Amino acid sequence: MITLRNVYKSFSSQVLFEDASLQINEGERFALVGPNGAGKSTLFKMMLRAEEADDGEIQFKKGVVVGYLPQENAPVSDRTVIEETLDGVEDYDGRIEAEGKAILMGLGFKVADFTRKVNTLSGGWAMRVAMGKLLLKKPDLLLLDEPTNHLDLDSLLWLEEYLHGYQGAIFVISHDRDFINKICSAIVSLQDKTLRVYHGDYENFLAQRRSEKEKIYSAWRLQQEEIAQMEDFIARNRARVSTAARVQSMIKRLDKLERIELVQEVKTVKMRFPQPNRTGTNVLELRNISKVYNVPDHEPITVYEGFDFQLQRGQKMAFVGHNGAGKSTLLKMLAGVIEPDSGERVPGLNVKTGYFSQHREGILDPRKTVLQEAMDNDRLNPELAVRTVLGTFLFPGDNVYKKTEVLSGGEKSRLMLVKLLMDPPNVILMDEPTTHLDMASVDALIAALKEFEGTLCFISHDIYFINALADSVVHIEQGKTTVYPGNYDYFRYRQNQLQAENAGARKKEEAKAPPKADNSCYEEKKRQEAEARKKTRRAETLRKEIAYSRKTVESLAARMSAPEIHSDYKQVKELGDKITALETKITSHTEELKALESGEGAAAQ
Repeated sequence: MITLRNVYKSFSSQVLFEDASLQINEGERFALVGPNGAGKSTLFKMMLRAEEADDGEIQFKKGVVVGYLPQENAPVSDRTVIEETLDGVEDYDGRIEAEGKAILMGLGFKVADFTRKVNTLSGGWAMRVAMGKLLLKKPDLLLLDEPTNHLDLDSLLWLEEYLHGYQGAIFVISHDRDFINKICSAIVSLQDKTLRVYHGDYENFLAQRRSEKEKIYSAWRLQQEEIAQMEDFIARNRARVSTAARVQSMIKRLDKLERIELVQEVKTVKMRFPQPNRTGTNVLELRNISKVYNVPDHEPITVYEGFDFQLQRGQKMAFVGHNGAGKSTLLKMLAGVIEPDSGERVPGLNVKTGYFSQHREGILDPRKTVLQEAMDNDRLNPELAVRTVLGTFLFPGDNVYKKTEVLSGGEKSRLMLVKLLMDPPNVILMDEPTTHLDMASVDALIAALKEFEGTLCFISHDIYFINALADSVVHIEQGKTTVYPGNYDYFRYRQNQLQAENAGARKKEEAKAPPKADNSCYEEKKRQEAEARKKTRRAETLRKEIAYSRKTVESLAARMSAPEIHSDYKQVKELGDKITALETKITSHTEELKALESGEGAAAQ
């Protein structure tokens, strides 16, 4: 589909590509990896025809359609979510609309979100709309730049399943190893200003790179020994007439020798969290907590009610759960960033919390420089010490005077980690800490947090990160928590095991259950005997039907968002029609219920 031949590209004095070649065929799945600044985004721009190569050629198969998802900054639109998703779709019909809604649901949107204006969404949710719009168009080649950055774990797992069945080719930039391994069959490494393809998963790529480096180093060392011997012979025999010919011959050999050069190691982040002051055994406790969010044009959302939670010294906990389950709310209450509506937060002895937000906005002052932000704490760290730490986080020299408003996502994440280091806590609470970090930085963060002797709680969509750090996984669902000892893989194993056990138990109960009695006559008799209670009974029925309908909508939405049914357009359309009918029924019942509760409702018919 796309072929790059001997591409050369430079900016000013920096050469990004030199004699770089690559071919992407139909259905292939590649992951593009390389250090920050190596030219990954520039390569995508050249493949999108937004940048021209200085030399070489880029050929496109006739009629090939390339779709691109940028890393951030989705276009702002005053259209609704569903309108923006369907914008530009050719041959629009009800089937396409149903498929668009299914994709949006897979990415975490609710039915009620479809009519929201895109320009009222956060940047992360606007990026999900952009992703849904792209997936619906089904281009021949998907160019995805860090597509997992703005997803939670559930929507990430859905995207993995969806892309697994995608018919087109995929070329992705990602720092998420687990995502790469599940989606891609080969790694394209941008190294030494060229492109090299390594077939297999990311671990296989690393193993091959280590082997190559070892071979190069071994050959370089042997060549250095040979050069030293030749130079020594020349120095000792240059003045002798008897060896003059041999000396001249050896000098010519040295001049013509193609010297092996060791690849310059890419500078990576080095970090180490200072070991904190020891806390008491009970680090943080939430007692009888309640938290409700009031949303405009929506019923109040109760996240927690009468909720208790305890965090103990040395734990490394990962919070997981569906979108909107309350993971970030729990983390913020533990950090003291938000207050519960009722109940209390009880910190333990000597506890000092450090909070890392997934939303960089409002955390860093855009008017301050990198250095000013790093020094903004109560510890009065010497400037030299702060600049040394900033240097290890890839803010060398005058880079410390850059305003935070011009920093990239990765630079902001690294600066926030520096702020934690400059004022070290003994309880670290992190919300999506790996977003915008490259793989080397993620590995460095994992290594530092493994050595951290304090307490850690975090939310992450990066399964590799969770598995590397978590000693327990806290599953949050409907305002309740269940703790699973172990990492994410163990949590998924137990979830599957419990689902199988529950399914078996239900079958046994159904086999034992007696035939259901017909209550219609009884209900009719009750209505005749207690006419005054008709309104109350009708209201109760409406409440149950609304609850049941909402539950059914969620169930149908889950089925509709499953990637395996997307090719079955009839089924997708049927599910969409059922959801629309149920939404209409919910609206009608809700209006009738309000009328009954206000005393204006007529008797139920």
